[in-house]
Amino acid sequence: MLVKRLSKKRRRIAEINLKLCFPEITGEQIQQILSDHFRSLGITLVEFSMYFWADERLKPLVKMEGLGYLEKALEKNRGVILLAAHFTTIVICARLLRLFTGMHAVYRKINNKCMDHIIRTGAGNTGVILIPHDYLKKIITALKNNIPILYMPDQNFGSRQSIFVPFFGIPAATVTATSRLSGIDEIPVIPVFLERMPGYSGYKLIIEQELENFPTTDLVSDTARVNRIIENQVRKNPADYLWIHRRFKTRPEGESSFY
Repeated sequence: MLVKRLSKKRRRIAEINLKLCFPEITGEQIQQILSDHFRSLGITLVEFSMYFWADERLKPLVKMEGLGYLEKALEKNRGVILLAAHFTTIVICARLLRLFTGMHAVYRKINNKCMDHIIRTGAGNTGVILIPHDYLKKIITALKNNIPILYMPDQNFGSRQSIFVPFFGIPAATVTATSRLSGIDEIPVIPVFLERMPGYSGYKLIIEQELENFPTTDLVSDTARVNRIIENQVRKNPADYLWIHRRFKTRPEGESSFY
C-alpha cells in the first residue's frame, strides 16, 4: 500500500476514473477496487525485475492461449497488430509474449529519463525493439517485414490526434491509428491480454482471434470497436487497469474537465 500513500494526486485521478466508469457500484466497492489497483501497481514494480530473467525461468509461469491465431495471421505475410492496453501487467506481458514470437512494441517515452532508460534497456536485452509512438515510418516498416507490433491505443494524446468515441459510455479522445495502420494493407489485428493467475502463481497470456471485418470505411465505428474490446477486458479485471492515467483529460468542446 506504499504506492497508494506516495501519490495523493494519482489516487484522486484513479478514484475519479473509477467513479466515472462504474457509476452503478457503491462507494465501498470503488474503494476496494482502488486498494486492489494500488496493490497491483506494487506488483508491477516487482515484475520489472522479471524482465531480466532467463527464458527458462519464465516459460513455466505462462499458460498460453491462442498462439495458433497469431501464427495463422503471420502466414499472410503482412505483419500483425497486437492490440493491447495499459494494464499494470503490460510490461511483463511484452516480456512473456517475446518467449513465443519476435515482435516490436510501440511505446510513449517516459518523462523520467532514468525509468525510460531502464525500460528500453530491459526490452533490448530480450529482443523486444521499442518504437516511439510518433515514429510512424518505423512502425510501418516493421509490419511490412512481417513483424508483430504490440500496440496500445488507450492513452489520451489530445484532440489533434484523436476522435471522441465512447469508453465506458464516456466520450474519450482516442487515437485512430489501429484502423489506419490496419488499412494500409489489410494488416490483421489481434487482441492480446495478460492476466495474473490466482495466488500470483503465474500468468495467462491470451491471444484472441483476428478481428473480422476490420478495418471498415467507418473510422469512428472502428475506433469505438477498439475501445469496446479494451473495456470488456477491463471489466474482467478492473483492478489491473491503469486508472492513474487521466484517460478523460481531453473533453469535447464545451465540456469541463473531470480532474
